[in-house]
Amino acid sequence: MAKRGGFPGGAMPGNMNNLMKQAQRMQRQMEEGQKELETREFSASAGGGAVEVTINGKKEITSIKLAEEIVDPEDIETLQDAIVAAANEALRKADEANAELMGKMTGGLGGFPF
Repeated sequence: MAKRGGFPGGAMPGNMNNLMKQAQRMQRQMEEGQKELETREFSASAGGGAVEVTINGKKEITSIKLAEEIVDPEDIETLQDAIVAAANEALRKADEANAELMGKMTGGLGGFPF
């Protein structure tokens, strides 16, 4: 009686073994790249440089620097807007670095249908 399904002899073909090894290697490289990315810092400024926000690769704010001229008790909204703008730009830079890393890691997967 013939077996249905599976691979003859129960062994994986060589191509499948190579694919699994390649996937494992890519996973290790992605983990290493992610760890490296987490150690990087991304800074952005707003308000003509009066506000600077720095975040790390984990997207945690590590510092905010304010120039004296941006601190006006009569115009707190300008300060708030500048902080938000600088923080969002720093986050965008971190996202771009992450997308670049993922693009490098997955660049060879273009032939897969998913």
